[in-house]
Amino acid sequence: MIRLRFAPSPTGFLHVGGARTALFNWLYARKNNGSFIIRIEDTDTQRSTKEYEKNILEALKWLGLTWDEGPDINGEFGPYRQSERLDIYKKYAQQLVNEKKAYYVIFDDKNNEIQKQYTYPEEYIEKGYSFVIKFSVPKEGKTKFYDFLKGEMEFENKYFDDFIIIKSNGYPTYNFAVVIDDHLMKITHVFRGEDHLSNTPKQIMIYNSFNWELPIFMHIPLILGDDRTPLSKRHGGTSVNFFKENGFLSDALLNYLAILGWSVEEEVFNVFEKIKEFEPSKISNKSVVFDYKKLEWINGQHLRNKPIREIVNAFLDYLKSENYIVPNHTEDYIENVIKICREKINTLQQLFDISYPFFHEDYKYEENYVKKFLLKPEATSILTLAIDELSKLELFSIEEIEKVLRNISSKLNLGTKKVFQTIRGAVLGKLVTPGLFESMYVLGKKRTLERLNKTLLFRENYEI
Repeated sequence: MIRLRFAPSPTGFLHVGGARTALFNWLYARKNNGSFIIRIEDTDTQRSTKEYEKNILEALKWLGLTWDEGPDINGEFGPYRQSERLDIYKKYAQQLVNEKKAYYVIFDDKNNEIQKQYTYPEEYIEKGYSFVIKFSVPKEGKTKFYDFLKGEMEFENKYFDDFIIIKSNGYPTYNFAVVIDDHLMKITHVFRGEDHLSNTPKQIMIYNSFNWELPIFMHIPLILGDDRTPLSKRHGGTSVNFFKENGFLSDALLNYLAILGWSVEEEVFNVFEKIKEFEPSKISNKSVVFDYKKLEWINGQHLRNKPIREIVNAFLDYLKSENYIVPNHTEDYIENVIKICREKINTLQQLFDISYPFFHEDYKYEENYVKKFLLKPEATSILTLAIDELSKLELFSIEEIEKVLRNISSKLNLGTKKVFQTIRGAVLGKLVTPGLFESMYVLGKKRTLERLNKTLLFRENYEI
């Protein structure tokens, strides 16, 4: 049975590069009716934290990358946290020592190497000396493996020094622990970032020392920033958390991560509907640049293409998660607001900003609106006539609202832009909004008139 794993280190938030690696593992497992496993690799005792563990799991869950085996989201880890498997690593390291494929190295209190041996250094431990276990690299020949993406790979053994497999604190090094875990967990395919390529020969040497079958490896090119260096904080937000907090949809983020290297015909799609089409051979062997604008555009497409109810639910969830005030309006009203607002925006954060005046009365007048339109001499006439004419409307429809506003333009002999923008800012406080007629219709006659009167009063007091 095909078994793949994603094995993050809990030393920070889940990076989008890690999320893409998890996605490709997940897609291949799902396509082949295999298992997708999560394992926490926390051998870096100084930087690993339980908070990061929880965040990584929550980020994967938010993305929809569910796992078949691994830690429970509430913190029950079972055999899937390396720090709880130390005895296993020590057992296999001792086996290599017994077979003279690894050896103890003892250090004095100044960290000078003083002794190498194949027996447990009890006499030195009693003197307070520390020790590590090193793997003995075969000095001749080549280490070879097949990479799903790069083909046949080979490395000259003579270029590798003996390396530590058990550190002085009793913890395994990454290269040792990952081999033991992948073998015991019956991992058949190891898909990971290209930055691990230099580790692979060492790991294969360990596999070979136990006469264990190798998994199939695939090393995926890295995600770069616009300066062609690995994507990092200096380029902008890089964590799944960052994009979630800034109002990106999980489906859209997955969509964008999928096309960062995977060749597919469409640009905008639901990843969960593409499982059967996933082929590792269609992943580019070249590094790709993370384009924040392209991601935002894709997110906007998802916001406009999804059923309105889904977007409403996502929007309300986003408001709660970011501790914003949740609108106290009917479902129909919220839906109507989202329908007209989502045409103008690309993220849920932008949706919050543009929709705020529809839900709250404490909206502010933009300074640009006040200076360019509200304080102009004709503003009083525009607002007064709008109040008068709109009050007479029996049918407050989009068509009738448009007629009234265009008539005001004619009666006052003013350009439509000047009239429309004066009224737009009056009812919504902004100059960039959804369609003016649609906005007034959604607000309703009563609230529209209240806001026009409020703005007229604001202007009069402002002049005083």
